[in-house]
Amino acid sequence: MEPKYDFERKYRDVILQCSRCGFCQAVCPIYGVTLRPSYNARGKMLLLKEVMDGKIPLNDELIETLFQCTTCASCEKNCPSGVSVPEIIKLVRKDMVNIGSCHPAFKGMNEVLLKSTNIYAEDEPADFGRERNRKADYVFFIGCVGSYREDESTTATLELLDRLKVDYTLIDEVCCSGVLEDVGYRINEDLVRKNLESITATGAKTVITGCPYCYRTFKNRPQYQELEKSGIRVVHVSQFLKDFDLGVSTDKKVTYHDPCDLGRHCGIYEEPRETIRKIAPNFVEMPHNRVDALCCGAGGGVRGAFPKNSLAMARRRLEDAEAVSAEVILTECNSCVHNLANAKLRKQKFKIYNTTQFINELMEEKECGND
Repeated sequence: MEPKYDFERKYRDVILQCSRCGFCQAVCPIYGVTLRPSYNARGKMLLLKEVMDGKIPLNDELIETLFQCTTCASCEKNCPSGVSVPEIIKLVRKDMVNIGSCHPAFKGMNEVLLKSTNIYAEDEPADFGRERNRKADYVFFIGCVGSYREDESTTATLELLDRLKVDYTLIDEVCCSGVLEDVGYRINEDLVRKNLESITATGAKTVITGCPYCYRTFKNRPQYQELEKSGIRVVHVSQFLKDFDLGVSTDKKVTYHDPCDLGRHCGIYEEPRETIRKIAPNFVEMPHNRVDALCCGAGGGVRGAFPKNSLAMARRRLEDAEAVSAEVILTECNSCVHNLANAKLRKQKFKIYNTTQFINELMEEKECGND
């Protein structure tokens, strides 16, 4: 029988292979907070097997299961067969969108980005008091979350770049729109073109991103290959900072949360730790770290579509920080900061920062102490 859907044409054999295992259950963040077998990777593959066999239809009744995945890739990294579950899920979501079946939150996200330049449909980002679109060695690309939800963290990051005398410029950036491909839609080519034109107009040879997802999009999406072809390098701010002599330190017990986009998806684990160890001699790892780090629950559109479970995943991650008696949790992702901070309980006394924000705070304290 001719396959009905693209996911079946491309992934039939690996779906059948995946549905025979169960290693992913122990590491799936959504299963960890719901204990529902249909929510982990194997459960999803079993449902897709039923769809391929014609026993159940691919329709709205499967939205709750197939759209409730953070695409954190923990299942993939722990899969004995190396099955790329996030890629299967993304293609299934495209098939569902094509037949008119999609979670309303994701449909709304696509509609917003057809009319607006950011995922929040807000008219103006924070000003940040910096000149935009000037000629410079570097472009600092903030991202939607840093521009519209974590602007204090972004301000601190820009102050740090100023302190380090980095010749950077901001641009009139728009959403990189890579997230649309995670929730079943196509990347917005108009927004891609605006970003490419704004970046190249500055003459910069390096783009520094504050957002791991923007980093992934610029590095891996074919729509942004023009950057590489033009000789423009893309780095995440954690990679950029590792070679600087920062000249500050803290006695507080500091731990680090690996963002899924930066860690499992891009393999960037050591650079953030190099910087943190310079400033925090009392650095301690959480029980789950690097490739085994627990997801904060914000990815794959889950924060917007399933907020209760998203926060439950974040609280589960914060338990790791409590287990090592951390006073400070550092990360390298505005979405992680946002979700972890929203999930934090009053009794939990640790503070949550982007690493750049924390370093800038230490520098401010040192300057005040020298006055």
